[in-house]
Amino acid sequence: MTLTVPPTVRPGSDYARLMAEVQRAGLLERSGWRYLPRLLTLAALSGIGVLAIVGVGDSWWTLGAAVYLGVVMGQLGFLGHDAGHQQVFRNKRWNDRFGVVVSTLGVGLSYRWWVEKHNRHHRNPNEVGRDPDVDRNILAWTVEQADEQRGLLRLIARHQDAMFFPLLLLEGWNLHVGSLRTLLRRKPRRTELLLLLTHVAGGFALLLVFLSPVKALLFVLVQQSVFGLYLGSTFAPNHKGMAMFDAAERPDFLRRQVLASRNLVGGRLTALAFGGLNFQIEHHLFPSMPSANLRRCRPLVRRFCAEHTIAYAETGPLESYRMVLRYLGSLRPERARRQIVTCNTEVT
Repeated sequence: MTLTVPPTVRPGSDYARLMAEVQRAGLLERSGWRYLPRLLTLAALSGIGVLAIVGVGDSWWTLGAAVYLGVVMGQLGFLGHDAGHQQVFRNKRWNDRFGVVVSTLGVGLSYRWWVEKHNRHHRNPNEVGRDPDVDRNILAWTVEQADEQRGLLRLIARHQDAMFFPLLLLEGWNLHVGSLRTLLRRKPRRTELLLLLTHVAGGFALLLVFLSPVKALLFVLVQQSVFGLYLGSTFAPNHKGMAMFDAAERPDFLRRQVLASRNLVGGRLTALAFGGLNFQIEHHLFPSMPSANLRRCRPLVRRFCAEHTIAYAETGPLESYRMVLRYLGSLRPERARRQIVTCNTEVT
């Protein structure tokens, strides 16, 4: 399973013209050598984390290393994300092999499970019923979903803007559970299962050598919570609070990707923190473009959108979080019911 641009680009379409510009600029060219410094840096940062565990030993200060490694694991996740999009190598097989090692062995997530899930998101961003990232779960993403919540989930829905970031502490666990469940239910993927078991067994073995069982358990809890918070905080600003679609109102590929996405402006530190995904519009338009080229692609896409009167959304990281929280707060069940009733009255 591969994350690519649309299987067919209609000749003469707006997207085809934009694609031609991007290709002429050489922005889709891939080279594994360009990713080598990033890979070596992450390997060194991971090694520093391991040395911190060994050096600090059975002390509560080791939990600082857990926070640190939670962030490093998030950065490894970004690298696996790029491999899943076929951004690293020109050869699909090498991208997939690299992605399996980084994602499954390094992060502890099934690479192929994530690719299949993320593929559906890229084809149908913010489309209810097709994009798994806006399926109703603990959080509601539409007024209808908010009104359907019951019991504890309804209580959460009433305060989901206030509970959003605390709930992200569970996202890492959610990803691991979904990954393992898929690996066990579907046709066995022995390589991934072996790498996943190696990740878990190796991690616990290292911790139990230098930490007491209680501290080792707390180390894992802290690391995975930071990992989930970090990933969730980098992905949420990209689409939450942007246009939502359904099967009846579905614009063409170019407009669907642009209108459902939001860029985050900032310097290189912002790009580093968000793994290059702060250029979300360009990433969704050209998923196989190396993340390092997204910054150069941005002026082309902005100009093209302005010429074709397509809203191009970008804002700072802090403002994007405020927008996400305001959107979540607007979906409280009571407000949702009032909006639905108002809509039905107007139709009548």
